[in-house]
Amino acid sequence: MACGSELLSPSPIEQPLAPAPACDEKSAKALQFIEEVTKNTDSVQERVLEEILHQNADTEYLKRFGLNGATDRKTFKSKIPVVTYEDLQPDIQRIANGDRSPIFCAYPISEFLTSSGTSAGERKLMPFIHEELDRRQLLYSLLMPVMNQYVPDLDKGKALHFLFVKAETKTPGGLVARPVLTSYYKSEHFKNRPFDPYNLYTSPNEAILCPDSFQSMYTQMLCGLIMRHQVLRVGAVFASGLLRAIRFLQLNWQQLSHDISTGTLSPKITDPSIRECMAKLLKPDPELAEFITMECSSEDWERIITRIWPNTKYLDVIVTGAMAQYIPTLDYYSGGLPKACTMYGSSECYFGLNLRPISDPSDVSYTIMPNMGYFEFIPHDDSSPLTLSRDSPPPLVDLADVEVGKYYELVITTYCGLNRYRVGDILQVTRFYNTAPEFRFVRRKNVLLSIDSDKTDESELQRGIENASVLLKEFNTTVVEYTSYADTKSIPGHYVIYWELMIKNASRPPTNEVLNQCCLAMEESLNSVYRQGRVADNSIGPLEIRVVKNGTFEELMDYAISRGASINQYKVPRCVSFTPIMELLDSRVVSVHFSPAAPHWTPERRR
Repeated sequence: MACGSELLSPSPIEQPLAPAPACDEKSAKALQFIEEVTKNTDSVQERVLEEILHQNADTEYLKRFGLNGATDRKTFKSKIPVVTYEDLQPDIQRIANGDRSPIFCAYPISEFLTSSGTSAGERKLMPFIHEELDRRQLLYSLLMPVMNQYVPDLDKGKALHFLFVKAETKTPGGLVARPVLTSYYKSEHFKNRPFDPYNLYTSPNEAILCPDSFQSMYTQMLCGLIMRHQVLRVGAVFASGLLRAIRFLQLNWQQLSHDISTGTLSPKITDPSIRECMAKLLKPDPELAEFITMECSSEDWERIITRIWPNTKYLDVIVTGAMAQYIPTLDYYSGGLPKACTMYGSSECYFGLNLRPISDPSDVSYTIMPNMGYFEFIPHDDSSPLTLSRDSPPPLVDLADVEVGKYYELVITTYCGLNRYRVGDILQVTRFYNTAPEFRFVRRKNVLLSIDSDKTDESELQRGIENASVLLKEFNTTVVEYTSYADTKSIPGHYVIYWELMIKNASRPPTNEVLNQCCLAMEESLNSVYRQGRVADNSIGPLEIRVVKNGTFEELMDYAISRGASINQYKVPRCVSFTPIMELLDSRVVSVHFSPAAPHWTPERRR
């Protein structure tokens, strides 16, 4: 996704999905369902709220605010406050400690879904009910019928998707706590899914469900290589996960090739279920092993995805938000294959899907499906933030009433018992599909960097990286990973950006002067408050870039996983402050660069 402002679609209303000529009955019904719910957005939302409030009428939370069984919007909005996780944490902790009374939901809480673990402090615990699986499975069932409208013959092969589970933990009260995708992959919905020619994976369940990330990745990569001609799409949840798989292949191709040549599985793979499964699949194939050796032993890995998996039609990865920075590297490895961002969801709720999944990453918009929960929106304006008060209910906007071009913060009410919960995502309305709005994901609400009165968010930082990267092009170099922190120990404080670079021509790396200019290019991209602090107030020092050696961010991920992060949901934190992480990064620095001049700022320049 291109961060910052972008041109909106000239046509604010999309044309309805038309079933493809060869559309099967199941796909036709899915497309018809999308049409029905998006044509009746407001009435579906009204029904969903009524269902949620009727289901949870006797819960402690709704009684606490005097709802008294009411199910209408007006009463709900006047009595139920807009809340954050911190507001709910005492009640969530009661459930975690073993309280089984209906606090949030009439149905028993079956488990907790955890956040991805990239935020500071402890991971959030989101109450989950077993009944919600059917609703989320419904959204999954809509993805391929939509994709079939754009990419034909996906039932003629398989998907090489790198999917992983995380070893779960238990709360003091005995409830399982695990990431949302681990919960799904371990569910009967996934493990015993009916045969679907559009959703066949090269990876066996035994590999996906193996909690050892090395054994899981190794087996999934091995299966993908064996079935390389059957692979029609390659992906992972996030773009970073797919790049980690490519890096894994770079490090382990010799052993993988040996296994294929001899028809034997590496002794490093000790999981009994994997060994039993692979014994049926793995046969000696010296010709394939020779091909893999020839491709992977070369220093040139450009287009490696299409070289090894020549029938790949697109990459199935999320490249919006913070993942946008991986697009150049994905293009390098794939030869510019389309990148499909198919759905939008979180631990709290699955929200919707992309009805134009092969659109350019800069134009990705998600249609929130009105049957998934009850959605409200806080109008968002960075220049005049809205103050929410329990005594004075905020003017939240309903799903059907948002306006094209405007920015909003997402608020949800779910069947699992979250009521008017602030997710923290900032979205921009790009167009409507029937009566359902489509949203561009802009960023998480939390500010990344601040030294004084300046506030730099993720999208601004990403834009600065993109603008600075232009200076590296003549050196055939790209930024493959980055993070940042606000160094307030120096006086004045300053921003520090860690860069890991891909230098494709080692004989001509970018010069120190150019990297210094990259610092200035980043500063020129930041907001006027930051530049005023640099130029007029002298409250912020020159921006610093620290280049780290290759593989540093992989070490950072390994460290996060060792502390409980999910490999499946891991995202590189765009701002760091945890001392061990800072020490790891600083120990890998190979060069340091500072902005050689102050950025341009005048009182008139407000943007």
